[in-house]
Amino acid sequence: MDNYTRNFITHKSPKQVYELLLDVKQWWSGIYDEIITGESQKENDTFSFSAGGGMHFSEQILKQLIPYKRIVWEVTESNLAFLSDPNEWAGTKLIFDIQEITETEAQLTFTHEGLKPQIECYGQCSNAWTQYFQNLQQKLN
Repeated sequence: MDNYTRNFITHKSPKQVYELLLDVKQWWSGIYDEIITGESQKENDTFSFSAGGGMHFSEQILKQLIPYKRIVWEVTESNLAFLSDPNEWAGTKLIFDIQEITETEAQLTFTHEGLKPQIECYGQCSNAWTQYFQNLQQKLN
């Protein structure tokens, strides 16, 4: 089955999209009382994400940066308290691909590699990702 994927076109440059994505507190927040600590600006930076009063905790390491084109975070630790396997996200990857359409327009494609329909988290996690991407899309319009 396919990994969870979303994409949209924005009237911002690839550089603007890239810079906003690296500032995770600007878009991966505001929905479930999120707490984000750590850094997310250069390769090997790590940050943690906590939401829902401790229902979701994950730690990510920035594995790949291709300026204005690609960002890859690997989830190194997860504790999703609402699942029978709270470590379900560990080893998954959060991949952001930015494709230039014009100098002032880009397509952003997000793939959560490992978040597949057959795993327990898929329903709740894909719904949450949809909300965060609506938040991100609003910031990029």
